[in-house]
Amino acid sequence: MEFCPECESLIIPTKKDGKTLLICKKCGYARDVDLNDSNSKFIVQEKISHSPKEKLIVIEENVDTLPKTREECPKCGNREAFWWEIQTRSSDEPSTKFYRCVKCSHTWREY
Repeated sequence: MEFCPECESLIIPTKKDGKTLLICKKCGYARDVDLNDSNSKFIVQEKISHSPKEKLIVIEENVDTLPKTREECPKCGNREAFWWEIQTRSSDEPSTKFYRCVKCSHTWREY
């Protein structure tokens, strides 16, 4: 870890035009990395962010392997439904329970 000599912020190793540079994000200071120095070892990684769509968990139409419970379907009134739980909020919150009617395949959730 190195700090900028001008503003004392952290300088980050960054690849630019095929070279590895140490660049300060705050003031723009930049210098080449001395690759001949045996004590210098930098790993340049790219941060990957995922969209909410990529985090979506899909339950297939065939849910015959899921457990069943007695829960009334709000759409058709049938009293049997498949159920599963998914952690949709932060880990300190309770999980969300989903139901799918055995008869009409209507899906609803219980928080």
